[in-house]
Amino acid sequence: MEITTINAEALAKAFLAGAKNLEAKKEWINELNVFPVPDGDTGTNMSMTIMSAAKEVTAIADPDMKSVAKAISSGSLRGARGNSGVILSQLFRGFAKVIAEYDEIDVQILAEAFEKGVETAYKAVMKPKEGTILTVARGMANRAIELSDETYDLIEFCEGVIKEGDRVLAKTPDMLPVLKQAGVVDSGGQGLMQVMKGALDSLLGKEIDYTIEETPKAAATEDTVSYNIEAQAQQEIRFAYCTQFLVMLEQPITTRQENEFKEYLEGIGDSIVVVADDEIVKVHVHTNDPGLAMQRGLTYGSLTTIIIENMKLERDEKISALKEKEMQAAAVPSRSEAEEQEPMVFTESPKEMGFISVSIGDGINEIFTGLGVDYIIEGGQTMNPSTEDMLNAIARVNAKTIFILPNNKNIILAANQAASLVEDKKIIVIPTKTIPQGITALINFIPDSTPEDNAERMTTEIGAVKTGQVTYAVRDTVIDDKEIKQDDYMGIGDSGILSVGKNLEETTLSMVDALIDEESAIVSIYYGADMSEESAGALGAKLEERHPEIEVEVHYGGQPIYYFVISVE
Repeated sequence: MEITTINAEALAKAFLAGAKNLEAKKEWINELNVFPVPDGDTGTNMSMTIMSAAKEVTAIADPDMKSVAKAISSGSLRGARGNSGVILSQLFRGFAKVIAEYDEIDVQILAEAFEKGVETAYKAVMKPKEGTILTVARGMANRAIELSDETYDLIEFCEGVIKEGDRVLAKTPDMLPVLKQAGVVDSGGQGLMQVMKGALDSLLGKEIDYTIEETPKAAATEDTVSYNIEAQAQQEIRFAYCTQFLVMLEQPITTRQENEFKEYLEGIGDSIVVVADDEIVKVHVHTNDPGLAMQRGLTYGSLTTIIIENMKLERDEKISALKEKEMQAAAVPSRSEAEEQEPMVFTESPKEMGFISVSIGDGINEIFTGLGVDYIIEGGQTMNPSTEDMLNAIARVNAKTIFILPNNKNIILAANQAASLVEDKKIIVIPTKTIPQGITALINFIPDSTPEDNAERMTTEIGAVKTGQVTYAVRDTVIDDKEIKQDDYMGIGDSGILSVGKNLEETTLSMVDALIDEESAIVSIYYGADMSEESAGALGAKLEERHPEIEVEVHYGGQPIYYFVISVE
């Protein structure tokens, strides 16, 4: 069977088949995580990223190449989670820019699109590392260019590209010693190969279920917000209708047009949010005439995802529900679906600086809110927040400058991607890789300093924090020359595994011993949901005995998966 061109409908089906194949293999890809921890999430992050785009592709009634390209690009951009998801979204973004210009695709166009995707993804990563998804993508793009001069058959072309991708993927352990030691290939590269293989199955005419089902949200774990309920109850609502919609642009909007749009919305309402990229404009406004906002939006393109809510009618019910949640949680109330659609009602002028922080447990939430965090996104290890989660958080913080604390190295890229899409506020991402680093950043914040001075100070101070985390192994492996058996306890430091053992307390003490040096002064223990206050206190007492010169603090963290998160400063 020879195929020389494919149209938009065939491309959409191939993309959906790739998404479904990745979704089906996500747990297997999770298990390729180098560290044998129970929160391996590369497959989950990549799957959620591509499924966000798949839902948009499915929603197209009469697909043409431009609409399919927009759906792939914008859907993956907003749904991107974790480093692997952000890189995947950038591969799709570059790919979509090329195919959007054509009605049908042949091998030459496909090769150019692969090449553009790789170029876009490499630019998005500050320090690209070889032996990863980027290397696999580049290997396939290079082979695609070669094959485009050798064949017109898309099937032969795709089979050759995939063969090269598998070859490069198999070599990733030779490029990254940590992969070789763990006996696995790169999980992100494997995820990309599953997308490619699913797409090829579609082109080959294999029987595939193209249905994309709605993924239920994890209850009260993905996104959490804290704010003053009584203050909301007393606020006067000047503009009754919370109006939100997306404008699918007919052509990229200029900076001047975007500013004119914002000025127009300011004339008919408040709480304005306008976030634009090349394909879409995300609009939020509180107004007494939603039709005026939508009519203006129609001058730039077509409208979709329209949500209009009467805030006056819903306020009493919302406040009652939030009070109940607050009493149940006794901490930061979880955000409901209604709240997700309806950002904060701001009646005061924005403050100079605000904070968004990613968190991992109710005890940690309380610590962050006590340190002045305006908005908490729960996600951390087990559920990396998406770019859109970050944008939603930014929309809810009434501040001119907003600092984002990712508190996880796998969330920094998504935070940076969200920051690049915001123009009405100044967004500064402090590259915190752990919860203790986030706490240190907040402690070193000085309200009277400028945002720039604060950013420099916080970034400098987090470099002095050492973090250790204790969890258990989900499989046998060898990492950092340490033989690990399934169910062993592991003490993981900032750059590797510091201790392994059968006894939780001894493994933890050994890890802290490795973190402490002659300059260490304070050890902070944050104990998890599976640990008791008594056991955490006993651990702290033993640390004080072993290191009498060190001050030891014990706090309830409430985090899942990790028995202890410990900082040494």
